[in-house]
Amino acid sequence: MAQTKKTDNHYLKDKIRIREENLPAAPVVLDCYAGNGVIWGTIQKNHPSTPIKRVAIEKERGKGQFHLEGDNTKFLLSLDLGKFNVIDLDAYGVPYQQLKIIFDRGYRGLVFVTFIQSFMGRLPSGMLCEVGFSRAMINKAPTLCNHHGWEYFLQFLARRGVQRISYVNHQRKYYGYFRI
Repeated sequence: MAQTKKTDNHYLKDKIRIREENLPAAPVVLDCYAGNGVIWGTIQKNHPSTPIKRVAIEKERGKGQFHLEGDNTKFLLSLDLGKFNVIDLDAYGVPYQQLKIIFDRGYRGLVFVTFIQSFMGRLPSGMLCEVGFSRAMINKAPTLCNHHGWEYFLQFLARRGVQRISYVNHQRKYYGYFRI
């Protein structure tokens, strides 16, 4: 069976469009999954008169040009999030830990988020607990807790005070944004 390779530019046009349509006047971006910088590099090229200040975080060594190398959760715990009006979480999964930190630290601003759940892929247990599942339920039947991943993600955001999220989706991949 052939394996698919994760790429930084899946549905790139949608990712760029969502950001461009909601770009603050003076964006100061914390890009938590910077990759090769394709998304924000393209946005800057498309909007040369809008200076975009960007702090990029990338875990993978030697990938693109970034400012901070390492685990983005550690940086989210230590950086002054009040200096940013945009946090970008373009993850290859569910950025629950990152969002939990952002909410717990009282961040206020715009968040771009990617939510990807592979077919019946496991959701973060912490997120499931926040929406009402017990640890015993998750441990006993983990796949039963994963049927409605996007709906549980929306419940998690609502419980954390997010009143509205706008998004597009393609085959269980959701690209969206919300304000906190």
